[in-house]
Amino acid sequence: MTFFFEVLIGGLLSGVMYSLVALGFVLIYKASGVFNFAQGAMVFFAALTFVGLQQDYGINFWLAFVLALGVMILLGLATEKFVLRPLVNQPQITLFMATIGLTFFIEGLAQLLGGANVRGLDIGIQDEPIEAIANATGINVSRFDLASAGIAAVLVTSLALFFSRTRIGRALRAVADDHQAALAVGIPLHQIWGIVWAVAGFVALVAGMLWGARNGVQFALTFVALKALPVLILGGFESIPGAILGGLIIGASEKLAEVYLGPFVGGGIEGWFPYVLALLFLLVRPEGLFGEKHIDRV
Repeated sequence: MTFFFEVLIGGLLSGVMYSLVALGFVLIYKASGVFNFAQGAMVFFAALTFVGLQQDYGINFWLAFVLALGVMILLGLATEKFVLRPLVNQPQITLFMATIGLTFFIEGLAQLLGGANVRGLDIGIQDEPIEAIANATGINVSRFDLASAGIAAVLVTSLALFFSRTRIGRALRAVADDHQAALAVGIPLHQIWGIVWAVAGFVALVAGMLWGARNGVQFALTFVALKALPVLILGGFESIPGAILGGLIIGASEKLAEVYLGPFVGGGIEGWFPYVLALLFLLVRPEGLFGEKHIDRV
């Protein structure tokens, strides 16, 4: 049982970090109904910007973080103004294709400015077992995984409270329900979109730093966002609590599947099992655990 709990805890900690990536999708989808395919590219660009400021210009950690945050906020605001705003009231497929084009632009820009080599990123947390927990329970819990999950959990919870309890959050929900009605009652639509895209840039920076410190800052970071798709399918595309619960389910299930089913079906199950789980879930509850059922009246 000790080994089972060790695997389960490791999966849950990874799941919290998946939730952080999924949060960027949820925020933009709630505000504009756009599935931002470029979120993975934003994660890569943010991590590369941060590590470039540190290694290429010798800037200390916190100043590099502030500067990288400024860059990501500007990127989010520019995306809203020059990509999303001109396409208001266009079909959803048009907006989706625009974010795909934005993905390739950001990926190319990132590698043009920062190069294509893998870079190490040190955030000051060692990837080693916590001795106190290991001695008390016999379970090895990574210090890095626990700290990263804690950072992600605090950020996700803070943003969930911010968008559920504040005036901006209420305006966001109004915009998500009906753009035209929100405009009619005086809610500044473009301002709300700008705030949401800026927050998505901030989320991308934190996610990029955490995943970059674990796996290295490289182009493969763009694929981390693909793990957010099963999370969104399980939790619902418009739900922040759904992103949290979906991330925990995906993180735990993929680790357990890798350990207990992997020997029977071959290696690499961790890469595709979440998508199979999401596909099966779609057959039962397509709107997700926290998604609203859509009823079309004819």
